[in-house]
Amino acid sequence: MSAFSSDLGLSVQDATGNGTEIDVATNLLNGDIRLSILWTQEILLSPDDAEQVAQALHRAAQQGRGIAADARH
Repeated sequence: MSAFSSDLGLSVQDATGNGTEIDVATNLLNGDIRLSILWTQEILLSPDDAEQVAQALHRAAQQGRGIAADARH
């Protein structure tokens, strides 16, 4: 079982249509955030998709801070 929980609200693929995807996941044990580019090492995003990724990273950061704070107590 993975300690990472992916952002299920994120559905972003490469603007060129080659099938590359982005995954943003939070480590539920320590609050670290993983940003994965699947199937390649780079991705070209439309402005709307770039904003979706930014929002997913923001949600993950908020969740990660909460997990890290709980782990310290």
